[in-house]
Amino acid sequence: MIGKSSINLAFAICLVTFQTMIAHGASAKELKVLSEQTAKGFGHVESVAYDPKGKVLYTSDFGPDLKPADKDARGKITKVSLDGKILEDGFLPVKGQVLNKPKGIWIKGNRLWVTDIDSVWVFDLKTKKGKKLDLPDVTFANDVTVMDDALYVSDNRSDQLVRVEPADFLESKADPKITVVFKEKSINPNGVYSGKGGALMMVGFKGKDDPRGIYSMLPGKEPELLSDKIGMLDGLYVMSNGDVLATDWVSGSLFQWNKTMGMKKLAADFKGPADFCAFPNNKGLMVVVPDLVKGELRFVQLGN
Repeated sequence: MIGKSSINLAFAICLVTFQTMIAHGASAKELKVLSEQTAKGFGHVESVAYDPKGKVLYTSDFGPDLKPADKDARGKITKVSLDGKILEDGFLPVKGQVLNKPKGIWIKGNRLWVTDIDSVWVFDLKTKKGKKLDLPDVTFANDVTVMDDALYVSDNRSDQLVRVEPADFLESKADPKITVVFKEKSINPNGVYSGKGGALMMVGFKGKDDPRGIYSMLPGKEPELLSDKIGMLDGLYVMSNGDVLATDWVSGSLFQWNKTMGMKKLAADFKGPADFCAFPNNKGLMVVVPDLVKGELRFVQLGN
């Protein structure tokens, strides 16, 4: 006879295994949307990032005007609960700091990085201390990611990717080193994310009639197109098995992609699906997609 404790233990092991498979892409199965919820009350949200230490979200918000290149000093970072409630509107910037049209966010430890047109900021989430770094020749700094001790910033309008070293320059006395990784490769990189084997993954965003796809770039190598040219791609998340989640403005969707099945839409009817975040929960994988045009956050629960 199997005891109750053994059954409970087996169930717990199965649950943890299921969550791990979803979160880290161990399963090759297509993901399914289990539920969707929408949170309103924002300005124009371009990016959302998950803080695993604080168990909260941070959004980059243009404010009332959808003018992504205007230096109007009306941008902000807002702290949001995992069910979409605004915890602190205008968490950043504080007095003496100015954000215009903040876009891609990356969080690691107590640090938050965010791009802003022709610059990138790094902030301390505890003290709110921040430091701005101007990026020469960058005209539309978009997404940002940290790999090892380097910060990568995409610029889709001038079709380039730059690297900043060290990534955490908040307390640096010397100016960080800024390197152009590539320029004018017809990629127009938007979302960036770390991939397998030290690869940097990217998705491209240009125009409806000039679509871009999913790209991978290994250290010292040229960027490689992995997918078909899909559309105007924005946000990006890479699972450990190499499957990609991304957003597309042309189809107005969040989709899953791998080389075997190609592109599979998961959630649709977005007007401006921008830079999202994803994190595991007790049902599988929660994806929070900002709709830049509508000024909303959509919580998309995924599972197998």
